[in-house]
Amino acid sequence: MDLGLTGKIAMVAAASKGIGLAAARVLCEEGARVSICGRNQANLDAALLTLPGAVGCLCDVSDGKQIEDWHAFTCARLGDPDILVTNTGGPPAGSLSAMTDEQWREGFESTLMNVVRLVRLVAPAMVEKRWGRIVHVTSLVAKEPSPLLPISSTLRAGLMAMTRLQALELAHAGVTVNAVLPGHTLTDRQYHLASIRASQLGVTPDEALEMQAEQVPMKRLGKPEEIGAGVAFLCSEQAAYITGINLLIDGGLVKGLA
Repeated sequence: MDLGLTGKIAMVAAASKGIGLAAARVLCEEGARVSICGRNQANLDAALLTLPGAVGCLCDVSDGKQIEDWHAFTCARLGDPDILVTNTGGPPAGSLSAMTDEQWREGFESTLMNVVRLVRLVAPAMVEKRWGRIVHVTSLVAKEPSPLLPISSTLRAGLMAMTRLQALELAHAGVTVNAVLPGHTLTDRQYHLASIRASQLGVTPDEALEMQAEQVPMKRLGKPEEIGAGVAFLCSEQAAYITGINLLIDGGLVKGLA
């Protein structure tokens, strides 16, 4: 299927590895001109080697000035973005009572405010062009809170509401805003969480991953490229009438109807 993205300009946040890199790769394969960001130069350089024609910029998305610099870099190198994929590493894991004020503040900046700031930067040009696609990569914990991820669960639930509000505000101009909520996906973040669970359960990290996979109806963990494919579809011409949704890509794990 041709997604109609040839020549579209895309910004994909935190795309030096994991789900962000997978989404950037699919967009490149579909003909988009992609700008990625990451916090580590070595990881950024390695990612760009796998993304033909893409450009990259060092940027910590929890820093508003660095976000502005990445946006300016993208506009100078490629032009005004038609597509924005927001993404970030998750807030710290641990029990609710163990989370400090500073961890909550950092989580707010990196998980929620980066989305506010990025959309604020890209939306005016999208509205002027009467075309745009914004996709937020969040997590299934937005719908099914995790005791291990209290900050992420709280902020990503709020991001679901923000997705709907942004969609309502921009729909008149042909700009769609959606979110994908990945389930347990084989990324560095997943391996880190498996190590924490392993220490709690007295098992190895690999055993913890196997136990987690067993809880998924499909009996396996997700692949980053499967999340990336969902992101790319929501950016497509075919998805022009889909906006304001929070799409679970979780192998059927979340059981709630809401």
